[in-house]
Amino acid sequence: MSLTDNAIARIRELIRSGALPPGAKLPPEQQLAAELGLSRNLMREAVKALVVARVLEIRRGDGTYVTSLQPRLLLEGLAVAVELLHGETLLELTETRRLFEPVATGLAARRMTPEALAVVARELEAMRAARDDVELLVHHDAAFHSAVLAATGNETLVSLLDGISGRTLRGRIWRALVDEHASARTLTEHEAIYDALAAGDAALAEATALVHVSSTEHWLHRHLEAQRAVEAEAEEADETAPLPLAAPAPERTPAVGR
Repeated sequence: MSLTDNAIARIRELIRSGALPPGAKLPPEQQLAAELGLSRNLMREAVKALVVARVLEIRRGDGTYVTSLQPRLLLEGLAVAVELLHGETLLELTETRRLFEPVATGLAARRMTPEALAVVARELEAMRAARDDVELLVHHDAAFHSAVLAATGNETLVSLLDGISGRTLRGRIWRALVDEHASARTLTEHEAIYDALAAGDAALAEATALVHVSSTEHWLHRHLEAQRAVEAEAEEADETAPLPLAAPAPERTPAVGR
């Protein structure tokens, strides 16, 4: 562990133990550094890292405070991190979504209120209206799932899945653009999820959500396999292509005396 990592761990322990609860103001830099046996430079680096992680916030002219430490805040960086994933890691992300989202949908069915169901219904209707507009369809697709997750009342689960699904938005657009039948299938799958939620059937809601996420996962898996095959074929073609012949040397023009 580096010295900076150790400094970060010391501050985190103060927060974890309750010595610095959510909303608390940190002691002056010199005082806190002395209490923890750290140099001021290390203290500054640790504070910077924890600000980036949304654990601390600097209020100009006032001091440094512990944030609310709410899941939506601490997990906000997840969406940024997963935006960098591609290829096989994108497939892993979709697999992770398959593990969480169906269970969350089943939980939503058990906790769904009439008001929450009305929000889900509005997004489904908006998806129907946008079936020929890929980007708008994907927008309402994401809003549909966000409304379902919100019905669970579990902020940690909502924050986690929002972070994961953020990256898959591109995958949904990508799917719709290359597969002309994707819009119709997407609508059918969402309608099945809605019907299960409206019936308050948790097991059916979980099953329909599993079918929906698995459909996306299987499509992505096939697409990546096809992409790898094309890349392998192109690479093989490059290796077997004959080397270009060297250009002939230019003819020398005899020098003419003056």
